[in-house]
Order: sequence, then C-alpha cells, then structure tokens
Amino acid sequence: MKIAVISDTHLGEAPAWLDRVYEQWLGPADVLVHCGDITSYRVWAYLCRHERFLCVRGNCDWDALLAQELQPMLTATVGPLTVGVAHGWGPRSQVAATVTHAFGPGHDLICYGHTHRRDWSVVDGVRVVNPGSLGESGSLAQITVADDGTMDCRFIDAF
Repeated sequence: MKIAVISDTHLGEAPAWLDRVYEQWLGPADVLVHCGDITSYRVWAYLCRHERFLCVRGNCDWDALLAQELQPMLTATVGPLTVGVAHGWGPRSQVAATVTHAFGPGHDLICYGHTHRRDWSVVDGVRVVNPGSLGESGSLAQITVADDGTMDCRFIDAF
C-alpha cells in the first residue's frame, strides 16, 4: 500500500504543475493525506477527486467553506495502521511531540505539517512524518506500508 502525504500547499488555485504532481505521485497512491494549510476551497475540491482523500484544517485555512468541511484532527484506519492527521501548532521545534501527545496512544503513524520541514522520526514510540511544504518547495512524502504494518518513507522533490 502507498500513502502520499502532502502539507502546506498554500495555493489559491490549482496551478498547472499540480496536474503533473497529481498524475505522477498523488493519484496513484492508495491514500492521499493533506496535513493542512490547503488555503483554498478550489484546491481542496481538486484533491477531493482522489478516492481516499484525508485532509485536516490548518492555521491558514480561513476559507469559510473549508472551515465547514475540515476538522483540525482526524484518525483513520489505513490498511493495518491507525493513522492520525493534524496540521500542528506551538513552537516549531516541538510540533511533532505536541501533535503526537495530542493524539495519545494507539496510533501507528502521525502525519503533521506546519513547520515546512521534512521529518521521518519516532516520538514516544510512534512513527511521525512531515512531508515538508508542497507549495513552497515541491516536497511530498510517499510511505510504503507492508502487509505486516512496517513502513518505509521516501521524500520526493516534485518540482
């Protein structure tokens, strides 16, 4: 199973390069996760065409329609994994720990954004990923999940 994780797109419209990124990396994934700061309803609607799209609200998601559609945190079953998704908050050096502690025990993977910095680490025994910023640097994460739940992460420079 493949999980594509993006965050911090900060786009008002879906630019032409997003079509290429979607076709190559996002669309083929079994699950597409957006960790917030999508910033426009139009980009959210564009990404909603993915069959399994999970998205949370970030601190820059002020659009009233997004506020109605998106929660600040969500938990989902993804194959053998329990996955938590949140944008993140607080001091940037502590965001991974803050988000992980907010979810509490019982998660296999926590996806977060906010810092615009890639992270593939373990916090209190939980695997965490931050894909970086898709809109700023073209960064995304592709996580491969084996049948036994083991995970491998590859960071991709999309442009």
